[in-house]
Amino acid sequence: MHFRPVTFDHPDAIKLNDQVQAEYAERYGDDGDATHLDPRMFAPPVGLYLIAYDERDRPVATGGWRAQDENDEGYSDGDAELKRMFVVPEARGLGLARRILAALEDDARVAGRVRMVLETGTKQPEAVALYASSGYEPCAKFGYYRFHELSLCFAKAL
Repeated sequence: MHFRPVTFDHPDAIKLNDQVQAEYAERYGDDGDATHLDPRMFAPPVGLYLIAYDERDRPVATGGWRAQDENDEGYSDGDAELKRMFVVPEARGLGLARRILAALEDDARVAGRVRMVLETGTKQPEAVALYASSGYEPCAKFGYYRFHELSLCFAKAL
């Protein structure tokens, strides 16, 4: 496996985003994550978007971070928000999500961000387990789904 930084509108990023959105829709019975995301949000130095490729150069996992500062959605100055963490079903269990998470944390730290935050949901127990085992703790809700009962928010000091 190798990681490659790409733009959020790269064809492989779009393909994986469509897959994760379909999974969200299936799990939550809606149209997927409605959070507005613009490719510029993931452009260094204010963010990063990574794709993991397998030995046949197929995109199999993804994740990104974007800078956030204090605003009316509950973010704090110096936040880096984790977005679109996803591993295709056939590549799950290989530790890819954990490796992408570590790479994103390192990049956000180098970029001067002081806290990584993320929003997930009660119907994503695998994600909750990954974040809890990686040192993330529940925090005050933020972001687009901050008033939704199925939303869970976590943070970790960088």
